[in-house]
Amino acid sequence: MKKKILLPTDFSKNAWNAISYAIELYKNSPCDFYVLNTFNASGYALESMMIPEPGERIYEEVKRKSEKGLSKILERLSFRDESPDHKFFMVSQFNSLLDGIKEFVEKQDIEMIIMGTKGATNAGNIVYGSNTILVMEKVRNCPVMAIPEEVLYTVPKEIVFPTDYKMYFKRRELQYLIDIARITNAAIRMLHITNNKLLDKEQENNKNLLQEYFEGVPHTFHTLSNVDVHGGLSAFVESRNSDMITFINRKHSFFGSIFSRPMVKDLGCHSKVPVLALHDLKN
Repeated sequence: MKKKILLPTDFSKNAWNAISYAIELYKNSPCDFYVLNTFNASGYALESMMIPEPGERIYEEVKRKSEKGLSKILERLSFRDESPDHKFFMVSQFNSLLDGIKEFVEKQDIEMIIMGTKGATNAGNIVYGSNTILVMEKVRNCPVMAIPEEVLYTVPKEIVFPTDYKMYFKRRELQYLIDIARITNAAIRMLHITNNKLLDKEQENNKNLLQEYFEGVPHTFHTLSNVDVHGGLSAFVESRNSDMITFINRKHSFFGSIFSRPMVKDLGCHSKVPVLALHDLKN
């Protein structure tokens, strides 16, 4: 069955890099790739407070710019030695990025969003731009993978999955992670960072569930003691040259503590490896 992958773009170098990463990651899988550019008139001096309509000068101007950018991407893709099982669709939409993505994910039943960590206008010292964080936080029915600017695709050898074992996982929540591990032959490294070495009964149970879910995929369990979560994760990833980090993005939980806005500037290792945000399923 074909995978449906959404690739948002603002025509920045980082966005193109994320498109290239996605194509390589799924090079042996049949895929429909949707390259989405959302446009609006916020950068223009509007004659009135009304939202411009199709046919109006401002609307048509930004639409033309969006479509021209997408045709350039299509042209660049035509020079690649593409798999015959890959199809590309260019989508230009008058909308905000977040609303455009949400709407498209829903309508097209998208199963993965892959995007850059920052766009054309983000400051150089910020690893994760506000748009990427917004999409990771707010699009809760589809996994989001963020690709840092300098990351070139290499086949992932290991994916780090930090967990405190306090949350109960559903198998379906981890399916996309398992799929990526299988198509790349990557190992999953569960990382527990703790000040208390002993797991309680509930944590032991959740750890056993993970062992069960990852059966058939290479995986190992690791513990770091008496270090802060951010520092411990950075040290683990850097010391092992890990290729990806993944989280279950539950509201007000571990993911939030790592990616809360004030910490974005000092993410360290997260600027060097892709991050996959999975989501908890309510039902």
